[in-house]
Amino acid sequence: MDAQHPGQPQPSPLLPGPLVDETWLAARLDDPGLVILDATALLPSPRHDGDYRSGSGHPQWAERHIPGSRHADLTGDLSDHSAPHHFAVPPPDELAAALRRLGVRDGSAVVAYDSAGGIWAARLWWMLRAVSVPAAVLDGGRQAWEAAGHPVATGEAKPLRDPGPLTLVPRPGLWAGLDEVDAISRGDRPGALVCALPPSGFDGTAPTRYARRGHIPGSRSLPGRGLLDDFGRFLPRAELATRVGAVLTADESPVVVYCGGGISAAGTALALTLLGREDVALYDGSLEEWSQDPARPIVLGR
Repeated sequence: MDAQHPGQPQPSPLLPGPLVDETWLAARLDDPGLVILDATALLPSPRHDGDYRSGSGHPQWAERHIPGSRHADLTGDLSDHSAPHHFAVPPPDELAAALRRLGVRDGSAVVAYDSAGGIWAARLWWMLRAVSVPAAVLDGGRQAWEAAGHPVATGEAKPLRDPGPLTLVPRPGLWAGLDEVDAISRGDRPGALVCALPPSGFDGTAPTRYARRGHIPGSRSLPGRGLLDDFGRFLPRAELATRVGAVLTADESPVVVYCGGGISAAGTALALTLLGREDVALYDGSLEEWSQDPARPIVLGR
């Protein structure tokens, strides 16, 4: 599975792969080709069913961030607010405009991080990957950066001059839609559905911010947080492979990952990519979209 996938862009010479550590980033903090983006957003746990609250992580970024970074607002212009579900990926022209405002241009590479366990950074990474923008996630996020003794900055970023053109090249097969998920769930189409929610979200024992509790029929549980260590870093490859292998086999393809709103699923998609899988798609609508239609089945329990 390590072979180049059709339609997969060549890796950027600026990046060693989809994951970088704080030592690597600190040595390249002043590289003009590198754009550092903090993707932190706020999504509190629901207090009761239907309790949906979210907010921008911009104030937290302004209070404390990696020097030279900017805040990429996944609750703002990096979401399609005309979609029937939150955090939907914007159309390519709107996404390109938003990224240019953050300093991304042709020839640059993005390092995404957050201060919330890496799922927001992974979401931004997947969005960029899907349009062929070279990107990587900072393993361990801002906590790893600070724990290593690297400096932090405060306040707003300086205004940007026009960064130049940005050409987005959409890659096929990285997003899955409702019809594809439904077909896989019913066994009418090959593939494996993987739910990245915590176990209590998968089995429906915890309150949900969406219309109904539970998981899509036929899906397996692979919690995104379970693929990280206690410090928010991805597990070593061998341990990662063991945990994934307990849920998925190599010949099950494609793999469609989902969660509640396409955020935690991006972390699981990154883990699968680190293991060399290139047959992964993310269901953007996830349970928020699926659960809106009472005719679509949802399973409680394991």
